[in-house]
Amino acid sequence: MSHRPSPGRRAVLRGSLAASAALTLPAALGTPPAFARSGRPRADWGVQTGDVTRHSGLVWVRSDRPARMIVETSATESFRHPRRWYGPLLGPATDFTGTTRLRGLPPGEQIHYRVRLADPDDPRRAGAPVTGTFRTVPDRRRDGVRFVWSGDLAGQGWGINPDLGGYRIFDAMARLDPDFFLFSGDTIYADGPIASTAALPDGGVWRNITTEEKSKVAETLAEFRGNFRYNLLDEHLRRFNARVPSIVQWDDHEVRNNWYPGQRIADTDTRYEEKSVDVLAARARRAFSEYFPMSTLRPGAREGRVHRVLRQGPLLDSLRAGHADVPRSQLPR
Repeated sequence: MSHRPSPGRRAVLRGSLAASAALTLPAALGTPPAFARSGRPRADWGVQTGDVTRHSGLVWVRSDRPARMIVETSATESFRHPRRWYGPLLGPATDFTGTTRLRGLPPGEQIHYRVRLADPDDPRRAGAPVTGTFRTVPDRRRDGVRFVWSGDLAGQGWGINPDLGGYRIFDAMARLDPDFFLFSGDTIYADGPIASTAALPDGGVWRNITTEEKSKVAETLAEFRGNFRYNLLDEHLRRFNARVPSIVQWDDHEVRNNWYPGQRIADTDTRYEEKSVDVLAARARRAFSEYFPMSTLRPGAREGRVHRVLRQGPLLDSLRAGHADVPRSQLPR
């Protein structure tokens, strides 16, 4: 199939992502996926794309039970002539998460995709599709590459506040129509429990949505996984993920503040039963790799380092390399 640029990107995004905005989360938060119940597989945690290049991209989803991940792409949101990609079987080994790599995509064009989750024993029983969109990296110079950058999500005990509408900043970032989001570490605060309330300096009370896994420091693999799911409770973040691809890094709070390999937690820190930070870091890396679409995360690599180069087209690469011959008219605005 041939992908062609679609006009009116902002308008297209509004229409193609309506399904993602209407997701309903499981009633019992923090419980294992209820794959024993009747019905079809559900993708209540939305979709994400990551590590998008000129010709490829990664699509992520989480199921509520064992399911086969199927991705369809199209040049338009009508999906009249979709291209189909069969992804992995999602199961408990990855907390029912999975990523599918899309290859052979055209550069610099809008890609519409939808993810279906099919019953592994009966492919005809598939859940409702969840849609998203992203744009591949251009291979020619254009007016600029627009991206947003942030980190440190839900830190210091400040979580999803329903009184304020949750993580509304992600809607504000989406309105900038970025080409990608650089999520620069501290994507969770595994060492920062979220209490149901927090006192404000003016005497008021900040209210948090919280879950069992976020009510204490993360030690078990299930608790680290629960930290990543916590952020996905927010509808603004899920909408953002469905329309803006991410480039994700990790920092210390994915494990513990200022940790280092070989560190042992002091016996006086009674929050932790597991005192080996190496054990905690291994569990954190596994959960991190499950909950973000990343291309080269190698859990067995030295100190769990993530090394990769993601080029974003001639203009951004030239600026990064320090070239002085970039025309002023082509500098990002």
